[in-house]
Amino acid sequence: MIRLIAVLISSLFGSVQAVDLIDLYKEAVSQDAQYAAAKAQYLAVQELLPQAQASRLPKINLEAGYDYNSVDADSTFSKGHRDYGSYEYGVTATQPLYRKQNDVAIDLAQLEIIKATTQLEIANQNLMLRTLLAYSNVLRARTNLDTVRAQKLAVSEQLELAKRNFSVGTATITDQREAKARFDLVLAEELAAQNDIRVAKEALQELAGGPVSESLAPLKMPVKLEAPVPSDINLWVQRATEQSLEMVLAQHEVGIARARVQFNRLGAAPTVDLVGSLVDSYAGNSTFGSGADTTAGVVGLRLQVPLFEGGKVNSETREAISQYDKSSLDLEYIKRKVSQDARVAYLNYTTGIARIDALEQALLSTKLQLESTKLGLEVGVRTAVDVLDAETFLSEARRDMFGAIYDSILAKFQLQAVTGRLIEADLGAINELFVQ
Repeated sequence: MIRLIAVLISSLFGSVQAVDLIDLYKEAVSQDAQYAAAKAQYLAVQELLPQAQASRLPKINLEAGYDYNSVDADSTFSKGHRDYGSYEYGVTATQPLYRKQNDVAIDLAQLEIIKATTQLEIANQNLMLRTLLAYSNVLRARTNLDTVRAQKLAVSEQLELAKRNFSVGTATITDQREAKARFDLVLAEELAAQNDIRVAKEALQELAGGPVSESLAPLKMPVKLEAPVPSDINLWVQRATEQSLEMVLAQHEVGIARARVQFNRLGAAPTVDLVGSLVDSYAGNSTFGSGADTTAGVVGLRLQVPLFEGGKVNSETREAISQYDKSSLDLEYIKRKVSQDARVAYLNYTTGIARIDALEQALLSTKLQLESTKLGLEVGVRTAVDVLDAETFLSEARRDMFGAIYDSILAKFQLQAVTGRLIEADLGAINELFVQ
């Protein structure tokens, strides 16, 4: 767990290494409850195969019994009342020779294990996405707070200027009140931004399973995101329908449903077993007036042909067919969904790259605007309110640019996720965008 040791080191030595995406992901792998539940489910499903294979192996039982007998006999051979005990014990064994349903049960278990493996991969992929989202949300909230505080500083300077100008008679009370109103609004926005940071940190700590160091690695500026290759959106959609883990999982569901139809149909199939037993029996008396002590060994074949089971097999088969139809329809839905997800992620990423470029130009323009407005204030062609507006535009442009970068990084990762299998190296590539 990411402990507060980092904070203690910081207090002793004055600095601490920033926590990055890989640090948080590794903590989440061991601490996140959702991923732990998926892993436990994966381990549980592994037991289905030995359970199914056990149906092919012999079953051997040790059996024993004791009876108390009270007999009133009236026959040619014996008359009178007798009380006596009897017992028997022995070993019985059954070796399945032909049970087609057992073979299908093993196939089903293997399909379930493959499905569970895919589900675990999906859980790991979702964990990476949630880590990136939680991490970027904290950085985004900090950027928003920095923006509000920059606005607060600018507004406070203008408020002090308005007060001085009013005291010397070069400004009206209206100018001072307008500056005060803006300052009060910025204070309210600051409180909201501080709360957003607390909420984002709570989400990050929930993912990591405990306290997270205050020092998170920020973006490494300038950020350069490469355009997706290939540049054809239809190829990305095709890749998603072929390689998406959601599609793979849905295809496994169809295969399992098909196997269950076959399994249930075989519920009425004949079976052949090799059976054997070795039993020792003893009775202290009998209706004939004498006891017995016998040992019997039996080996034979047993054929069983189900003739009527109350319609259970037919009902279970119809249920399995309906489940197969459902899984086939789910597969079609997932195909459409991942196609749409791939289109959205591709468009968000490509649009995000263009938006970053546009916002970088806007940031440069607002800087020039601020410089010009300040110069205009000095020569008397601009007012203090104009300067305040220009400073606000600059801080908002900076905030929007960072927001576009976070959105684009997330869209890039989502595009990778919907079109294939994410591994830790993919998260490491994203991590390179942040200062180490």
